[in-house]
Amino acid sequence: MTARDDVASRPAATASGHVCAVAGQSQRHMREWAAAYPDLFSAKPFDAALYSTLSLAMAFSGPWFTAEQLRMANKVCLWAFGLDWLVDYVATSPSEVDDIARRCLDVAAGAPPVPGDDLTRLLADIRDELAASPAFPVLGPVWRDELQRMLKGMVEEWRWKSAKVMPTFEEYLGNADNLGFSFAFAAHWLSTTGPDLTADLGQVREASWAVQRVIRLLNDLGSYERDVKWGDLNALLLDTSRAEVERRIAELAGRSRELIAPLRSANPELADYLERQMDFCAGFYRVADYWGTL
Repeated sequence: MTARDDVASRPAATASGHVCAVAGQSQRHMREWAAAYPDLFSAKPFDAALYSTLSLAMAFSGPWFTAEQLRMANKVCLWAFGLDWLVDYVATSPSEVDDIARRCLDVAAGAPPVPGDDLTRLLADIRDELAASPAFPVLGPVWRDELQRMLKGMVEEWRWKSAKVMPTFEEYLGNADNLGFSFAFAAHWLSTTGPDLTADLGQVREASWAVQRVIRLLNDLGSYERDVKWGDLNALLLDTSRAEVERRIAELAGRSRELIAPLRSANPELADYLERQMDFCAGFYRVADYWGTL
């Protein structure tokens, strides 16, 4: 019996207790990283609930994983939150945003971290940890490409906000890479995969991008009030209604499941993790989002 099958066979409350225990272990990891990189995570919105809910999202999405197996997903996700904070709320000029992107891409490619810069210091630690994985020769380029896609998306959204130019809904959805889901997923995929990859890289990435678009819109439904207060872009602020956004979520979720289904025969854990991430977000964003208050 696999770990995935073992968890599925337990009573619901027992399985939930196991997941919450793993999330608790992961939350302690996150608090340790936050303490080790204080300049990146010292802002008020990085509160206890952010670490708790992020760790729960990973644990419920892959309940058969241990805290150690989820360690990279948690670490990369937390780093992406730090990056998002610097780009969206700290940077004040295009040159500053471009410099953040350049520094990150340089470090991902092998350059040393910038002295005194916790953003690139943590990214270098992540890079070195991933490089030790047996799957890195194949999936390392995928991880770096997802980083580049995410940074490009963040820069694009920053320019929209700075110029006070509202994109169309389709342009906004087409820039879903800025969410960073596929970047964090690529790191998790890399860190939990052995040297013998059975998955079709193109198929997995297409499914990941599809799930990312769903989560982008689910996030907007859950963070609308905060986005208005913080001056963020949100699908509900564009040329569409809440009913239309919900319709598109249902449509995109259906397409995501179609893309995930062919992955199940050879990679059931990977397929289930993608689908559970999407379904977890559908419940989570009905109530809250991750960030604390300013």
